[in-house]
Amino acid sequence: MADTLYDADLDPGDMRGAVRAFPEHLAEGWRRGGAADDFELDPSDLDGIVLCGMGGSAIGGDLVRGIVEPTSPLPFVVNRGYALPGWVGERTLVIASSYSGGTEETLAAFADARARGARRLAITSGGTLQGIAEADGLDHVLIPGGLQPRAALGFSLGVVLRLAQTLGLAELSDAEMATALLAARQRATRHDEDDASNPARALAAAFDGALPVVYTGTGLLEPVGLRWRTQIHENAKHPAVGNVLPELDHNEIMGFESGPEEILSRMRVVALKDEDDHAQVLKRFAATRELIEPRIGGWLEIASGGDSRLDRALGLVQLGDAASFWLAMLKGVDPTPVETIQSLKKQLA
Repeated sequence: MADTLYDADLDPGDMRGAVRAFPEHLAEGWRRGGAADDFELDPSDLDGIVLCGMGGSAIGGDLVRGIVEPTSPLPFVVNRGYALPGWVGERTLVIASSYSGGTEETLAAFADARARGARRLAITSGGTLQGIAEADGLDHVLIPGGLQPRAALGFSLGVVLRLAQTLGLAELSDAEMATALLAARQRATRHDEDDASNPARALAAAFDGALPVVYTGTGLLEPVGLRWRTQIHENAKHPAVGNVLPELDHNEIMGFESGPEEILSRMRVVALKDEDDHAQVLKRFAATRELIEPRIGGWLEIASGGDSRLDRALGLVQLGDAASFWLAMLKGVDPTPVETIQSLKKQLA
């Protein structure tokens, strides 16, 4: 691998800067989410929370769901689609998260929420969603625009984390957030270094020319695995797949038994592990590795680290985001545009 990889001509949209700025985006989202303290939200009068979103506007909800899962007194669901689950009604809080404000699936689901008389709240940088919120007199949080939705994760994540705190879904203090932000800033600096000792660059090198396969347990790291895959897809324009334990041991593991050697030899499993993983899941990681590692191109294990569930999730999100950026540099592709997605939207318009 070359001593330096960064090519400014390949990054006119400054995705590198967006990845580096994640901690500051998170801090600003947390600050703006403080507006929820003045919203008329009574968690004792709610039967559940549904966050509607797609892509980069939904993943913040997924991450919060994973963080609060052990403590939340309310079900927290992320809805990716045009319609809401049948149980949503007048006591359900429906949050529309659309960075552009124009995501068609999210707007349709939000209209569904209105028809059912659900409590509604919006997170956006503007667009149609802001107009709906203002016209209907809804509580809403505006976040800064001008980025790709996936690069604005820090803003939406910070807002939803603050909402989770306000609603009592997790014991997340300002001090805990400050500690997590300090660690995130240190990681952002480390992952931005353009040298071979950068762990994000080393991970990108392992994925170059390979098929990344991201495995996690259920719970905290399941949405982190999803973030890794989608960032590799969009930033590096590179395929990636993944699954969760224990489910994959009940089906997917059989695909390694006699799959085409030319495919298996290109597969690089990266196992993301957390201290809160069930003891049996940790045993399954070891047993699964023993069975399939001899048949694939490589197996990597990365353990989360940090002072809290929030810190541990953020650490692996940042590593994956940075690795996807450096993989784009290795491949010589611009990480910002998503031309195939835009072409698809035009066809559907």
